[in-house]
Amino acid sequence: MKPKILFIMHMPPPIHGAAMIGQYIHESKHIKTNFDCHYINLATSMDLRDIGKFKIRKLFTFIYMLLKIVYSIMTIRPQLIYITPNACGKAFYKDFIIVMLLKIFGFKIIVHYHNKGVATNQANIFDNLLYKMFFKNLKVILLTESLYTDINKYVSRDNVYICPNGIPEINNPLKDEHSNFNILFLSNMMCEKGVYILLEACKILKSKGLHFCCHFVGKWSNISNENFHKYVFDNNLSTCVTAYGAKYGEEKNKFMSNADVFVLPTYYQNECFPLVLLEAMQQKITCIASNEGGIPNIIDDCKTGFIISKKDPKELAQKIEYLYNHPDENKLMGENGYNKYCANYKLDIFERNFKDILINAISK
Repeated sequence: MKPKILFIMHMPPPIHGAAMIGQYIHESKHIKTNFDCHYINLATSMDLRDIGKFKIRKLFTFIYMLLKIVYSIMTIRPQLIYITPNACGKAFYKDFIIVMLLKIFGFKIIVHYHNKGVATNQANIFDNLLYKMFFKNLKVILLTESLYTDINKYVSRDNVYICPNGIPEINNPLKDEHSNFNILFLSNMMCEKGVYILLEACKILKSKGLHFCCHFVGKWSNISNENFHKYVFDNNLSTCVTAYGAKYGEEKNKFMSNADVFVLPTYYQNECFPLVLLEAMQQKITCIASNEGGIPNIIDDCKTGFIISKKDPKELAQKIEYLYNHPDENKLMGENGYNKYCANYKLDIFERNFKDILINAISK
């Protein structure tokens, strides 16, 4: 008889890294083959712009979720409960209530972090008390070893598993032929994702006479379409910078296949393991991203791309200019990134590692 697992996790909408991994887990035949799986969606926001904001609808959704969780654990009686909580802020308080409820019933729990922020908030007396209660007797899955420093005050290393994310393979990872040097940003259009850092870098590159096109692809968030295009117009970037809004599936892959370099100058405080970097590596694109979260574990600096300082458009412009002037090295870095993706970040690799972790967590 297969072990019963209740998965309480984020699933789209909205679309973000944790939700996409939740969807992959939900759809995984490999996981369903090994476990009797039951699912509850942890999301209370339907749009990225609602995350972190109080709304009456979200409160009722949360109350309904609690009732559904209680009903599920009493009827299913799972051997393990898997949950993807938030590490800090209002969302952590919500997830704290859920985990404490599960502990009251005495179930074995494993949490899977797709964000960080515990270390940033642990100096707060109230948060510190909650973290001590929250992490007691928990197993934790992290995306990279370097992220353990975020929780090491509360969790023994013996209770931590490392499981890098993975993404599905695409049919044709070959790049399209094109004449322009294409820079690609693909993420939610948030200040913290480094949108304006890249725009500043574009100003520097244009002032040096480089001929390039910078494509911004992503859902409008705390940067609006109007404000973005006003900035582009005011800084005379209209001939080399374009934003397209959110794109998915083949449309998104088309932008990837035309890119010469992928750029993510993020300083988002919860950034851990951007799946979009794996998507770029899968398409043999050299990646430039900032030293945030687990990004230095994904990008091998000077081999598959470049790791840059946060909020430094000059350094970003220098790295883009280097790849612009060294096309052969740019191509080699892209090939190296693709090889690393194949060895570490395919979805089936993630599923097998994830399955082994769940089996181990149930047995202990």
